[in-house]
Amino acid sequence: MKRLSARNASGYMFLTPWLLGFFLLAIGPILVSLYLSFTRYDMVGDPRWVGFDNYVYMFTRDRRFWKALEVTFHYVIFAVPLRLIMALGVAMLLDKGLKTIGLYRAIFYLPSLLGASIAIAILWRQLFAIDGVVNQVLAVFGIEGIGWITNPSTSIYTLVVLAIWQFGAPMLIFLAGLRGIPRDLYEAADIDGTSAFRKFYAITLPMLAPVIFFNLVLQIIEAFKVFSPAFIISNGTGGPADSMLVYTVYLFNEAFKFFRMGYASGLAWVLLVIIGTFTAIAFATSKYWVHYENERD
Repeated sequence: MKRLSARNASGYMFLTPWLLGFFLLAIGPILVSLYLSFTRYDMVGDPRWVGFDNYVYMFTRDRRFWKALEVTFHYVIFAVPLRLIMALGVAMLLDKGLKTIGLYRAIFYLPSLLGASIAIAILWRQLFAIDGVVNQVLAVFGIEGIGWITNPSTSIYTLVVLAIWQFGAPMLIFLAGLRGIPRDLYEAADIDGTSAFRKFYAITLPMLAPVIFFNLVLQIIEAFKVFSPAFIISNGTGGPADSMLVYTVYLFNEAFKFFRMGYASGLAWVLLVIIGTFTAIAFATSKYWVHYENERD
């Protein structure tokens, strides 16, 4: 028993730096933000307790809050499925046994390393400007371009295209999942003369369901948290006409532009509830379409 306690003590000793960081840098700020969400706090004076006033104002009188939700849901609905489809398509191409697969894998993964950077967001703004590369290419075919970023009806889709371009991380996960599917299943299907679509529908998708589920949850969370591209491309305003006012940009402006830290803390907790709800729905519905190899009938 003493030997076991000594072994545990050494384990806890090595865990101490992580535990300190977890409680001081994670749990501590989370609890503080929960408290601030019930206060009026401008980062200068002391927080003043206002109860649920921040949440009441948010849901009943704040039109920009609802606009930010609309823009964010619009982004999530388009960006998540299109990025997953792109990632799965490229992963299936790379799963064909190319000799230089390492090189192709690095090339396709590169946008994911660069995509979240400030430089790429600035480059994206130049590409879709009224005199940008996209409109110059369209002009070659006699098509008159528009201000993709300055037009409220198209600006959000420039963010969606950037999200699709960053398909590298889910693509690598899909590729690993495809490599885990037993090849004898495809060989048996070939003997039966099964079509490519039937093999994809009856073998690839069911066998890849756990990986699809994993990627889906990660991408939903990432999409709700999108910030840097929208902030940089819209110059931090969420414009034009709040068409790129994703939730995190609105939260950032409330906290660090207007110094309404208490209200911004409330916004952060609402975002946490939204992400938690969608994640819970994904887990609750997974039993109907995700099947694991060790499951029994």
